[in-house]
Amino acid sequence: MIKRFLQWRFFVLLLAIAIISGTIFYTRYLAGKIEKEERQRVEEWIQANNVIQQSGESVAISLANLISVNNEDIPLIATDEQGNILETRNLDSNSLSKDSLFAVKQLQKLKEQNSPIIWQTASGIIKVYYGNSKLQTEVSYYPLVQLLVVALFVLLILSIVTIQNKSTQNQVWAGMAKETAHQMGTPLTSLEGWVEMLKLHPVNESFIPDIEKDVSRLKLVSDRFGKIGSTPQLELTPLVPLVRDMITYMKRRASGKVVFELNGDDKNIDVLISPTLFNWVLENLIKNALDAMEGAGTITTTIEEKETQVIIDISDTGKGIAASNIKNVFKPGFTTKKRGWGLGLSLSKRIMEQYHKGELYVKHSEQTKGTTFRIILPK
Repeated sequence: MIKRFLQWRFFVLLLAIAIISGTIFYTRYLAGKIEKEERQRVEEWIQANNVIQQSGESVAISLANLISVNNEDIPLIATDEQGNILETRNLDSNSLSKDSLFAVKQLQKLKEQNSPIIWQTASGIIKVYYGNSKLQTEVSYYPLVQLLVVALFVLLILSIVTIQNKSTQNQVWAGMAKETAHQMGTPLTSLEGWVEMLKLHPVNESFIPDIEKDVSRLKLVSDRFGKIGSTPQLELTPLVPLVRDMITYMKRRASGKVVFELNGDDKNIDVLISPTLFNWVLENLIKNALDAMEGAGTITTTIEEKETQVIIDISDTGKGIAASNIKNVFKPGFTTKKRGWGLGLSLSKRIMEQYHKGELYVKHSEQTKGTTFRIILPK
């Protein structure tokens, strides 16, 4: 599924690049062609005016007549050698009447757009400055418009594919969770029955408490998967006792060389959570810490209460996470262990973000020194 998604993104990206590149090259070709034609038109006007001038027409009248007949869209300003404006054409008449410096400002713009055409007359040299016609301006802006359209198209396609991918992934998660809970239900019921039978007809009573603990543990796992497959009911729960109980539970299953520390356990903090699922998150993070330390080190859990949120940091003194892997640790299937499916952290992040509207991320990690995961819960 992920490979297919990446192929779709790559195809859409290539298509967008091809469309944009083709558009830019073709538009530049058209703009260059229009620019040559417009310059040629101005040169032809000047040549025609030379003919008229030789017939006795005055310079100003000849230029005015020539432009009137042949030019209705190209802005044009004629100046003498000293830069004094002799004639203007196709400029905004309202602006000309309101602003005495409007023609001077437009002349500066025309100088920046095109080099002038020199008109040699009997009375001296006239420089004809011209700008881009409306057509050329529209053509020059066309790539930007099409680029915006293509960008919106690409974003739309990627959004649709992403939404479909997430929807499919959510369905897979929910289906897997429900099926797991369903499959575990039958043997759990049977085991509970056998426990009751052992109580009535004990063979070795010392086994019964351990069996009860394992059955309770299986019921907890089944309950977790059942809640993953549906929207869990959040409850106002004291946070510190919940964290302390999980640390105690994990401590009994850890090596004697592992030290557990809990900071901030003197606070009375109530949070809206699903205790079953939040326990799962804590268990996954502490298990990862134990695996990273390989049987020896310190796991420190710090609880901090802010005005609008509660922060829980779980730090270890293990081998740390490579910088290149930090962005992948929450992806389904990613694992650095020889055994495991790489689903623990992915499930934990889903539980925190989707069900608790909180956050779970790697706050800090340094190889050979350890890692800190941060949980943020809204108050």
